[in-house]
Amino acid sequence: MDAKEEVRARLNIEDVIGEYVQLKRAGRSFKGLSPFTSEKTPSFFVSPDKNIWHDFSSNKGGDVFAFVMEAEGMDFRQALEFLAKKAGVELSDYEPAHAKERAARKKRLLIANQLAARFYQQCLLHNQHAMEYVFRVRSLSKQVVADFQIGYAPDSGEALVRALDKKGFSRCDLNDAGLLNRFGGDMFRGRMMVPLMDSSGQVIGFTGRIIGDVPNAPKYLNTPQTLLYDKGRHIFALSQAKQAIRQAGFIVMVEGNLDVVSSHQAGIKNVVATAGTAMTEQHICAVKRLTGDVRLAYDGDKAGVAATERAITLASQAGVELTIISLPEQYKDPDELIQADVSLWQRAIDTAEPAVDWILRQYAARLDLDTAAGKRNFTTAALGVIRLLSDPVEQEYYLTRTAELAQTSVETVRAKFAGGKTREKPLKPVAQSAQAVDDDVYIKEDNALALACCDLRCRDMLRRIDAAHWHEASRRVLALFLQSHDEIVQAVPKELQEYDIYVKIVLLRAEERYAAWSGEDRQLAMRQLLQQIEHEHAKQTQDSLLAQLRDAEAAGDEPAAERLRTALNNIIKERARGKR
Repeated sequence: MDAKEEVRARLNIEDVIGEYVQLKRAGRSFKGLSPFTSEKTPSFFVSPDKNIWHDFSSNKGGDVFAFVMEAEGMDFRQALEFLAKKAGVELSDYEPAHAKERAARKKRLLIANQLAARFYQQCLLHNQHAMEYVFRVRSLSKQVVADFQIGYAPDSGEALVRALDKKGFSRCDLNDAGLLNRFGGDMFRGRMMVPLMDSSGQVIGFTGRIIGDVPNAPKYLNTPQTLLYDKGRHIFALSQAKQAIRQAGFIVMVEGNLDVVSSHQAGIKNVVATAGTAMTEQHICAVKRLTGDVRLAYDGDKAGVAATERAITLASQAGVELTIISLPEQYKDPDELIQADVSLWQRAIDTAEPAVDWILRQYAARLDLDTAAGKRNFTTAALGVIRLLSDPVEQEYYLTRTAELAQTSVETVRAKFAGGKTREKPLKPVAQSAQAVDDDVYIKEDNALALACCDLRCRDMLRRIDAAHWHEASRRVLALFLQSHDEIVQAVPKELQEYDIYVKIVLLRAEERYAAWSGEDRQLAMRQLLQQIEHEHAKQTQDSLLAQLRDAEAAGDEPAAERLRTALNNIIKERARGKR
């Protein structure tokens, strides 16, 4: 991944643009007033799914870099530096010399971690005590142990160091991979080892669970931050759960890695973990690519409530539906519940509660709502959560719910909510204004392609067009459309990857402008567009022939002049017939 892609992956495009434009959710996209023109009706769209923006009023669009270049008046390098700072990306790491060195370093660390995983697996098979713990105490099956590459770290000082030294890895290599402790020995000793994998299944670190009772030893030990492993970005078991998440249509996120392992063994495989950390923007970005339905199995303690509040903010901003899974009181975690009765775990997942309802219930249970102080503290906390919501209909619902729980009037709660509102953060000014859409000679071609995206009959109407004067990207898109007779285009075809941004903008035009139109209206619009395109093409040809005729007459080249007059007359007659 190069610097540009790393920056793009770390930033939500709607968050960056939201600093300049007041955006509101509009289906899967966000909508606002153009920052480049003086329009009164919102026609500026941001699509998190496609990672692009498009301004219908100025006909400008692109990725997050294109927006910053427009808004800040920057060139690409300046925009890259500006956004890299915001994303926390060190550009020097991606300079040609450093990038090559970094890639080679990452590859070596990946090999070291994979060899460590194999070493731990072999050690498990040769240690009866560890086998007893994994297969009898934890009740793990051979299949799940193989699927998760579970192993055992020997309870000796340098077993892994010696094993990998024979493979040519220095202590410096192992330290960079997070496999050494501060004394230069093995990081993990006497523990059941669970590899941490990236989304493609490569081992990037480990969780070690202590076996037995060891005084002053932490129950769990995790790989520290490395070039490969970032706790704030990593989602445990995402590579193993991807297919199940897509099939189920939702994802379950738990706190413990072994909760995930137990759930997968029980056949409920759309489950992942956030390595004991609260959800981050990076976690939301990763899961949103798979599903918009996220179910959290967090504890109901103070830390769990705080983590859920944070998740509500992120989910609301990302347009993700967030619900909370509550376990029966006698079970401390999903693993324990699954060992008792897996059907109870499935029931808890199926009866997940909307996150705000769950939080309001937690607040209500902890405060005495029969007292004035309790009502005051409850409504203050509840309204703080309601302000995290971006949808006014949701806000209205929970204002009513808060009034019901506090046994007070809705009007009183609304008044407190209104009185506590903070002023909206001022938007950043843009550096310049864009030209109106009429100045873009290709706008009609773009609209015709957008119509062809969502209506096959409109696509057939494009077959008679002469596209020789269209720009390269639109010609390539048109050619591909005409080859595919009966396919509605919903994503960028692999043949058009070099025009990725342009195709995404065309698709966004199709979704936001034409998708809701009737077939009759779309076909009428296409006929009008094709007439306008042909008229403009004829006018451009006429102007070109007229200029050539003047040059021929000035040069005294009568044969050339006569040919040009004939061609010019034909064009004029064609335009006259077209007007009739």
